Amino acid sequence: MYTFDSRIRYSEVGHTGRLTVPNLINYLQDCSTFQSEDLGVGLEVLKKKNRAWLLNSWHIVIRKAPALGDRVVVGTLAYDFKGLFGQRNFFMNDDQGQQLVCADSNWFYYDTGSGRPTRPEPEEVAAYGKEPRLEMNYMGRKISIPEVCVEKDSFPVRKYHIDTNEHVNNSQYVQMALETLDEEREVKELRVEYKRAAVLGDMVYPKVAEESGRTVVMLGDGEGGDYAVVEFIG
Repeated sequence: MYTFDSRIRYSEVGHTGRLTVPNLINYLQDCSTFQSEDLGVGLEVLKKKNRAWLLNSWHIVIRKAPALGDRVVVGTLAYDFKGLFGQRNFFMNDDQGQQLVCADSNWFYYDTGSGRPTRPEPEEVAAYGKEPRLEMNYMGRKISIPEVCVEKDSFPVRKYHIDTNEHVNNSQYVQMALETLDEEREVKELRVEYKRAAVLGDMVYPKVAEESGRTVVMLGDGEGGDYAVVEFIG
């Protein structure tokens, strides 16, 4: 298990004074990045080998969003590796050890030179180890798409959406999905399925579907496919 301590900053909260969902996701992915750096298998090491771990899906449960100034502990652990896939949990606790957030995620190993998934070497997987997974309701990676949906205004991918992989960052898809909704909502649980990486200059064509107990936002590519599907539960 890997953890780091932090404190919720003013720049990370919304108008309610609590950590926004995209910034929560930033904390989680920063945690896995910090772990990789400390283990000696970080971004620059992988870049020299034309390799990267890319996120395939999220399932995040927010029991209580931390507020401005709160001290938190963010942690992650790997619990399974199969072929080119890796699975890991995340959590955010308060400074008394109370769990605020727990999450499940699926990743795949990627050859940035060929643009294709590939198997990691045994030593690359061994660096992370394996630990028992956290207790939570595991829902899998695939998000079912409702039949009836409403098209929303399209928009381009901007420079601030892009990360070191030259793709739209994982948290930015969730920000995009939230901005397509007509009404603001308090998010307690969400899932994200990443399907195809959007890059600078791409157009995003959102669709929104409301069903009992969930809202699904499809961030489409305009050609019948999706860059990502975001599901807000409850």
